Amino acid sequence: MFNKRLREMRMKRGYTQQKLADSVDIALRSYQCYETGTRTPCYDLLVRLADILDVSLDYLLGRDEFMKSHAISFDEYQ
Repeated sequence: MFNKRLREMRMKRGYTQQKLADSVDIALRSYQCYETGTRTPCYDLLVRLADILDVSLDYLLGRDEFMKSHAISFDEYQ
């Protein structure tokens, strides 16, 4: 789920893969692996990606049920 939401939010925010990779100071190939789901970023990088994309980590990680249980709407990110 992470890889799909990462791609979705990148595209919604108008970033290319290269631009987002440059924004978090990683190689394009590393970023592409995150979107294909073959690699998972470390915690620090997850936080930076969420900050740049202006979404919560819960949303990126697919924790919708957790958010719903705390009366937080995740629809605002879509």
